[in-house]
Amino acid sequence: MLKKRLNSFRYAWAGIASLISSQANARIHLAAAGFVVAAGCYFELDKTEWCIVALTIAFVFVAESFNTALEHLTDLVSPQQHPLAGKAKDVAAGAVLVAAIGAVIVGLLIFLPKVLNLLKL
Repeated sequence: MLKKRLNSFRYAWAGIASLISSQANARIHLAAAGFVVAAGCYFELDKTEWCIVALTIAFVFVAESFNTALEHLTDLVSPQQHPLAGKAKDVAAGAVLVAAIGAVIVGLLIFLPKVLNLLKL
C-alpha cells in the first residue's frame, strides 16, 4: 500500500514536469509566479496576503493543468477535427484565461498600493 501511495506521488510529479516541459503557457505562468513570489518577499507580504497569493497561483496552475489534460484527452478520443472537440478545448482555454485575469486583479489589489507607496504617489 505504501508503494502505491509513493507511486501516485511520482506520477503526479511526472504530470507536473510534463505540463511545464510541454506547455509554453505553463512556463509563462511559472515565470509570473516566480516574479510574484519575489515581489512578495520584497514587499514583505503578511500572512493573509501570502495565502491569497499562494491560492491564486495554485488556481492558475490547476486551470492550466485541467486544460492540458482535457486537450490530451480530446485529441485521444477525437483525432480528427470535430466542432464539439473544438468547443471543449475553447472552453477549457477560456477557463485558464479567466483564472489568469483573476490573478492579475488579485496582484493589482495586493501590490499596486505597495508600489504606489514605494513611489510615494
